[in-house]
Amino acid sequence: MTDEAHNLDPAVATEASAEDQAAIDEALEAVRDAGGDTKVDEAPAAGAGADGFDDLVLPDPPLVGDGSELFNQADIDALFGQDSAVGPQRKSGLRAVIESNIVSHEKLPMLEVVCDRMVRTFATAMRNLTSDAIDVSFEDLSSIRFGEFTNRIALPAMIGVFHVDEWENYGLITIESSLIYAIVDTLLGGRRGGEPMRIEGRGFTTIETNLVAKMAQVALSEMAKAFEPIAQIGMELERIETSPRFAAIATPSNVAAVATFRVDMDGRGGKFSILLPYALLEPVRDKLIQRFMGEKLGGDGVWETHMAAEMRKTEVSLDVVLGIKQLPLREVVKLAVGQTIILGTGADDPLELHCGGVPLGRAQIGQRSSNIAVQVMTQISKGMPK
Repeated sequence: MTDEAHNLDPAVATEASAEDQAAIDEALEAVRDAGGDTKVDEAPAAGAGADGFDDLVLPDPPLVGDGSELFNQADIDALFGQDSAVGPQRKSGLRAVIESNIVSHEKLPMLEVVCDRMVRTFATAMRNLTSDAIDVSFEDLSSIRFGEFTNRIALPAMIGVFHVDEWENYGLITIESSLIYAIVDTLLGGRRGGEPMRIEGRGFTTIETNLVAKMAQVALSEMAKAFEPIAQIGMELERIETSPRFAAIATPSNVAAVATFRVDMDGRGGKFSILLPYALLEPVRDKLIQRFMGEKLGGDGVWETHMAAEMRKTEVSLDVVLGIKQLPLREVVKLAVGQTIILGTGADDPLELHCGGVPLGRAQIGQRSSNIAVQVMTQISKGMPK
């Protein structure tokens, strides 16, 4: 490079700097139109270098919460369903996905049939218990998370914890306050048609708890009877709680089926609910998912008759044990063709009749039409006599 290349005319240099500055201004204007917060400090023209970029200040990294493209705290809260604007009753974001009602009660249609059967028998049992006109109706069957169910319990209420021994799990029965006072008033001989007295601000007495426990046990017994076509079970009430904290039988995220019933007694009454966790119903899930089923749980009489007829035609092998004798191994090794083994059984002694190694009865050996035959002496259904 020669010296002539360095000796630029001042007018040409100023014109070049002005063009560069105009290009910078145009670029900044484009950034502002795009919504950026880039700031450039413009230095005096005298201090600007020949290239016009000596005083260019680069923008600082964007910070969370300054309106930049990164997530701020409000966006993160909304993503995890903690946005205060959504409200406490509505879930959003990942919380709505995790805590959604994945399992619907429609997948267990036979559970509604069980509840309908329970209503008919429970109404009769309650009439016998209270000697009063009682109307019981089945209102709803829904699926809900266990934690959400306990949060919806309107206090004061009684929460009964029951155990199903056959399924080795627990369930809940909740009775609202209006039904509690109606049951207590009826069992203690209250006047019919009047509103039961309510004493707020105190816990339930032992007498009230025991009276309501009788009603809860009757409901559980009738529910167990309603399950009889599906499985023979027993529901035993273990204890009565008044706080949902002490009735935690499952984790808050577990799904359960809740059947709600209403009891009316001359204008008085209320609701009670029976909560059955899906883990409790798992042993009979294959039967509860059937949609069309009678008392025999889908049994077909035509197929039963056909199967019974075919089984009667099945050929089986019967063995008649002439006798049993134990021999040492050294004598078994010495056995030869034509050797006689004395079994110790007489000609008139009854012999055991076996099928597949299972004793069925006793038979007498004989001869018929030049063939060896046996005559059964005991009924096959009774098996071996003791």
